[in-house]
Amino acid sequence: MTILRTTKTAWGSIVACALVAAGCTSRVEAPVSNAVLFEGARLIIGDERPPIENAAFVVEDGAFAQVGRAGDVQAPGGAARVSLAGKTVMPALVNAHGHLGYRKGASFRIENYTRENLIDHLQRLAYHGVAAFMSLGTERDLGYALRDELRASPQPDMALFLTAGRGLAMPNGGPAPPLRDAPYGVATEAEARAAVRELAAKKIDGYVKIWVDDREGAVKKLTPELYTAAIDEAHALGLRAITHTQDREDVKAILRAGIDGLAHPSWRMGQEVDDELVGLFKERPNVFVLLTLWSTRNQIFGRRPAWIDDPLLRETFTEEDIRLLENPKVPEDAPARWKAGVVPQGMAKLKAAGVRFGLGDDTGATNGAQYFGYGSHLEMASMVEAGLTPAEAITIATRNSAEILKLDRLGTVDAGKSADFIVLDANPLENIHNTRRISAVYLRGVEVDRAALRARWAAGRVTATK
Repeated sequence: MTILRTTKTAWGSIVACALVAAGCTSRVEAPVSNAVLFEGARLIIGDERPPIENAAFVVEDGAFAQVGRAGDVQAPGGAARVSLAGKTVMPALVNAHGHLGYRKGASFRIENYTRENLIDHLQRLAYHGVAAFMSLGTERDLGYALRDELRASPQPDMALFLTAGRGLAMPNGGPAPPLRDAPYGVATEAEARAAVRELAAKKIDGYVKIWVDDREGAVKKLTPELYTAAIDEAHALGLRAITHTQDREDVKAILRAGIDGLAHPSWRMGQEVDDELVGLFKERPNVFVLLTLWSTRNQIFGRRPAWIDDPLLRETFTEEDIRLLENPKVPEDAPARWKAGVVPQGMAKLKAAGVRFGLGDDTGATNGAQYFGYGSHLEMASMVEAGLTPAEAITIATRNSAEILKLDRLGTVDAGKSADFIVLDANPLENIHNTRRISAVYLRGVEVDRAALRARWAAGRVTATK
């Protein structure tokens, strides 16, 4: 398949005549179109609309200019053409919950949090078709600076970098090491409000992250007085609040306190979703839940999953990475929770209550590990394993997540949206695992140079073994 590497604007040159005795006037050539017509693919729009068979769309100046059926879309004069016959196109993914910088292969340390490693993670996300990534609550000064730099001058082959800043927890509480010292440790309402004001001054991307979790008794939970003050201050400053909360009763309390979203639903997937909780969600229809199902690797299957042998996995990860992904030490009750139907039942109840789901795989933290980009595809597969349809999983990972992060130019393939899309070799509506059969990725209208990234990572692995 012929894929255009760039669609950047290319204007015709002004041709100047040399002055001769007879005299002459200069001639200005007509501008050359930078538009590209992609045609022939099955197009998954990214919402409830059915796919468009034999679709066509025009990409111009990094955006979708026209979208429709082949024959109905008229390419501008001079537009290049790309045949996608036999392919499926879907929007690029949006990951609303992860943690950049701390993972480097299997290593998980503060020392890994470098500019080079942050960029590497953004490139790995792009390679796997992730257009935007929210680093949720464990940022350091270097991360703020890089976010601002990339926002001012976007670079090719990188996902959009969003950050919620440092987040709030009790002193020496919150996330597991080595992330533990990143959040603000707050012990009073005044400290909680001051931390939120500082985050607002840093121009975080919309969300204040709070931890209300005792890590099975290892640390103290943020108290109701403190998280209520943080939520109130966030709302007063035009920000929203999202929580890492595991216990069902804590979730009920924090819903009553006005939380806007939940970043970890595992509490409800291992416990019954009761009527009181369903009622609270119905009272707060704008509250979202970022599903985090895959991060326990093959725990949910109770068997060796087929994706362990996935060619895409071996393109970007080492054999050590893959051995860790197999996760042989499966807690005895993990598969039982799925086989007994607890997780699917919980999903069904929340879905029936109208809960809005988004994708957040927690990549880069304790559970999500080092599978930047790849983990987002496993998350969608886990959603289907839990009872959702492939179409629902794709909508959650594209349109819903973009809406949750207020990225109004991402999430669907529609005229006026940023041209962020994945070209697939097979139809994921038939089998959700086909989202990993990637032929090409385009971000902001430009094809990601996946071959160059793959070669660089392969060379790095060879160097590391010498």
